[in-house]
Amino acid sequence: MNQRLRKPLLILMAFFILLIQATVVAAQPYSPADEPATTEADPYESWNRKVFGFNEFLDEWFLRPVAQGYRAVMPNFADRAVTNFFSNLGEIKNLVNSILQLKGESAVVAAGRFTYNSVFGLAGLIDVATAFDLPERPEDFGQTLGHWGVNSGPYLMMPLLGPSNPRDFSGMMTDLFVSPSPWNYVESPDNYYGRMVQIVDVRADLIPAESFLSGDKYTFVRNAYLQRREFLINDGRTVADPFSQDGDELMLDDF
Repeated sequence: MNQRLRKPLLILMAFFILLIQATVVAAQPYSPADEPATTEADPYESWNRKVFGFNEFLDEWFLRPVAQGYRAVMPNFADRAVTNFFSNLGEIKNLVNSILQLKGESAVVAAGRFTYNSVFGLAGLIDVATAFDLPERPEDFGQTLGHWGVNSGPYLMMPLLGPSNPRDFSGMMTDLFVSPSPWNYVESPDNYYGRMVQIVDVRADLIPAESFLSGDKYTFVRNAYLQRREFLINDGRTVADPFSQDGDELMLDDF
């Protein structure tokens, strides 16, 4: 087989395997024999908490100190420029998934943002598109699967990757390996250096938000993740909190 075709075919095969696994897991009923179920949305809480503790250990002893150092040496304008640069690269993913969801307006916004920021924003270092009243509309393949009715499946805390579920994990792998990305054209090791800077930049931007954490951290992160994902899949419409005891609804416009 042609070497140029082998890698794309392997990636597509991996994607379909992940998609099938996600669909099967989402469709299977859960029983106490599998894992002590605490809630319908989080039947594997016991295991998820162990993984969460592992991730917290790595974050406390490695990622967070690196992010704190990054914030200490990076001026605010430079930090914002790095964030804008990576956000601009994400517009390609937003565009592809908007098209897959038949969202014409969102596709136009994503294309416009990428064009404006790339041309007039110094390759995306400056977010001029927002000033032109074109705010970002995040879209990913997990949202695309949800848009077409794929069940999310159980809440999962993934090692290193954080909160997810079978549908969103499959979507993330698809966005990473299949969706067009400028990273696909950057040779190693620069590709990995760039992705590492992106991870550290995202973690550094989350440090101020830590002050909002209250109560049990695992529960807070789980609820915020599930509500955020429903918010995105429903395009900002009001969604019900699956862990609310009184059925209150929550709006996440500014989450």
